[in-house]
Amino acid sequence: MARPIEPTPTLKGEDAKAFLKKMSEPPSKKELEAKKRLESIKRSVYF
Repeated sequence: MARPIEPTPTLKGEDAKAFLKKMSEPPSKKELEAKKRLESIKRSVYF
């Protein structure tokens, strides 16, 4: 039987600040290119 999913830990202090800073920045060219590649792969895989 599968194990239950545990709750996600809450970010605090410097970890929370770093996360919020990263999330407020626009995506880089590298991240956008990776997203395009993933979307093209998703379109070609059928379940």
